[in-house]
Amino acid sequence: MGKIILWVLMAYGMTSILVWGSIFESTRLKIKQKSKFFGDLIECTLCTSTWVGFFMSLVLGSISSLYFETFWIVNFFFDAMFTAGSVWAINSIVEYYEEKR
Repeated sequence: MGKIILWVLMAYGMTSILVWGSIFESTRLKIKQKSKFFGDLIECTLCTSTWVGFFMSLVLGSISSLYFETFWIVNFFFDAMFTAGSVWAINSIVEYYEEKR
């Protein structure tokens, strides 16, 4: 259970930095200027977190393989979908409380 929580927190942090972080602002602007598709993709929390999930699965190993014995490409896909869903859920909670302030 601890690995899942760590995975989700790392994914949320990485996605937040890529989508909203000032450190990548110039990179985001360049991407938007060169491609509308990739510009929209880098501004979308759900889209970016999916690719973060793919990246984490590739670099760290599959989190879903701890629970499911399937072909590696299936685990790769499940990791991306799990990451996207968990980051979206955390982001929704954060936005809800930001609106209540």
